[in-house]
Amino acid sequence: MVSLSFLKTNARWLAAGFMLTLMSGFGQTYFISIFAGEIRETFNLSHGEWGGIYTLGTGASAAVMVWAGALTDKYRIRTLAMAILPLLMVACFFMAGFWAVWMLPIVIFSLRFAGQGMISHLAVVAMSRWFVAARGRALSIAGLGYSLGEAFLPMLFVSLLVLFDWRILWVVAGFAAILGLPVLLGLLRSERTPQSFAESDQSLGMKARHWTRGEAIRHPLFWMMFPALLGPSAFGTSFFFHQVHFAELKALSHFELVALFPVYTGGSIVMMVISGWLLDKLGTPRLIPWYQVPLGIGFVIFGLTGSLTGIILGILFFAATSGANATLPNAFWAEFYGTKNLGSIKALATAIMVLGSAIGPGITGYLIDFGIGLETQFVWVGGYFTIATAMMVVGINRAKTSLSATT
Repeated sequence: MVSLSFLKTNARWLAAGFMLTLMSGFGQTYFISIFAGEIRETFNLSHGEWGGIYTLGTGASAAVMVWAGALTDKYRIRTLAMAILPLLMVACFFMAGFWAVWMLPIVIFSLRFAGQGMISHLAVVAMSRWFVAARGRALSIAGLGYSLGEAFLPMLFVSLLVLFDWRILWVVAGFAAILGLPVLLGLLRSERTPQSFAESDQSLGMKARHWTRGEAIRHPLFWMMFPALLGPSAFGTSFFFHQVHFAELKALSHFELVALFPVYTGGSIVMMVISGWLLDKLGTPRLIPWYQVPLGIGFVIFGLTGSLTGIILGILFFAATSGANATLPNAFWAEFYGTKNLGSIKALATAIMVLGSAIGPGITGYLIDFGIGLETQFVWVGGYFTIATAMMVVGINRAKTSLSATT
């Protein structure tokens, strides 16, 4: 599906995308939530209070992303990485050293903005802009960094928690984040392939033109896609955020649960590669309306199952959408709205996803405090994705006639 010649020709730029997505892991929920038990115990926080703090910090990062993400239309990825990776290091050190609960929202803001927000944004904008005909394959390869982090960082750091204080491990994370910077700068001595430089202006959107962010917001398709943008981030984040509590509900140790994450990673990698290949063959309109169906099924299984086999099955369904999520939505913006203003449009989409990751833990945490169990909530989440899928089907079918003008 991905030829050796393609990998060899574009190795430098693909490796840069991979490095960015991998480094984003230190600001992702799956990593932060490893330390949820220690943070809640240290500051005597309930599920709802911890979720509310996470919502506040992440929500603030979503607001800033609307502005900061647009910088990718003005500055090179290399230049922005020189600012964001040191910021992520400082955020990790801040998590290691803060001493009062009022500081925690600021810590979460800095981690989420630098890691989940900007570094992820740099990666997907770079792949979407640098590659045209092979956009799907480039996004799938770069997305392997997410998968590698999800598979091994939780197991590694949960194991280290037995030996070291949780604050020391955040210092380790900070040094790990900054060690990626010289490698990234070396890869990005030259940012674009000659092929993508020649073709970048030809990647138009609907009605054979480039759209501005204001025009995208006023178009009905944007709002038909809104629930689909919000949902995976909100509820996928909630799953990882409450991983300690989920393990308790299923009578598993925390390590036993995170030991299943490589299953999730393997499934997401397979679907990432398949979706990237299909994207280049079939295009976004045929694929994107349906990619959240497995996620809905997975959450229903999480809510209903009581067995290890059921949890693994739910994880595989979750992984199917997660893998496709690394390619299809990111290609969607370039294919439907063009690449000239991709940074600012994608920044808004990223802000919505960050917002989802903010409200998900907060809502689910407070519902737990009010007596509505996580398993019941997950069944409801399956219904949410049914609605989101129906809206995508209607929106894409209406908009793809305008897209045909570009071909």
